[in-house]
Amino acid sequence: MDRRHKPSNILPPGEKLPAATVDIDEKRQTVSATLPNGDTVEVLLYGATVTSWKNGGGKTENVWVSEKAIWDGSKPVRGGIPIVFPNFGPPIKDHATSALPQHGFARNVRWEFLGSEKSESGTSSVKLDFGLYSSALPAKFREAWPLDFGLVYSVTLSEEGLRTIMTVRNEGSSAFEFQFLLHTYLRVNDISQTTINGLGSETYIDKVLNATKHEQTTPSLSITGEVDRAYIGVKQDTTSVLEGGSPRFDVIRDNLSDTVVWNPWIEKAKGMGDFAPQDGYKNMLCVEVGAIDGWQKLEGGDAWEGGQLIKSLL
Repeated sequence: MDRRHKPSNILPPGEKLPAATVDIDEKRQTVSATLPNGDTVEVLLYGATVTSWKNGGGKTENVWVSEKAIWDGSKPVRGGIPIVFPNFGPPIKDHATSALPQHGFARNVRWEFLGSEKSESGTSSVKLDFGLYSSALPAKFREAWPLDFGLVYSVTLSEEGLRTIMTVRNEGSSAFEFQFLLHTYLRVNDISQTTINGLGSETYIDKVLNATKHEQTTPSLSITGEVDRAYIGVKQDTTSVLEGGSPRFDVIRDNLSDTVVWNPWIEKAKGMGDFAPQDGYKNMLCVEVGAIDGWQKLEGGDAWEGGQLIKSLL
């Protein structure tokens, strides 16, 4: 597959560097990796959810996780980078996913850690692979979506940033349809001083305004209240987050066409039992890349791949 932002070889030629380390915590059910420079990433096996990503020698946390997030597998984690698959939002009638819960099942089940790959030369990096297969789904989800599939989710930490890529394989003989989204919660210092660039003149569906369609008329978006917008068919690959006018994050889509921007603001935050602190909306911003406009159709035996690269610009 030829993609504009295809990852470079994780083992480039060059001088050898100290290798990253990988740690599996059986009690917490997490897999974490640390680069020689101190940057870290942590992934919870439940949902294959990225729950921490620190750069700057491990000092700067880049993702927001609720203080009341549930870690025991009884519900999806509030925060980090949950995976939305195979449906985005509430299930729709008369579709193969209509019996599934909101945002599908990928964030609701335990994934298998498939192993890691570390760079041995050139730029230091480490890739963690996680798998989810139809044969391992809990019965309730298998009955609701009785299709043969395989998912491989790759989380790569490097000095460049954090890359998260999903590969979807249709292991059956008949085609199926799916949607996919990475529900990334970025940590910001002050939402009132935060702006988003790269979505000017784009069309979006505004869920705050009864899912009506609009066009963004300004080059930058500021958050001054509840925001829940799904930008469809975004032309620019990069959505940039600025704090006080200074670059903070670049979110670069890879083989994905849509971007959701979400902040619950005051009232909605109060209504979520697992959202804490109540004013935590001031320190988080969701910039979510995905394929959610219609459905991706995957023929039997075929594979699809898409994801993102997030750069922390501090």
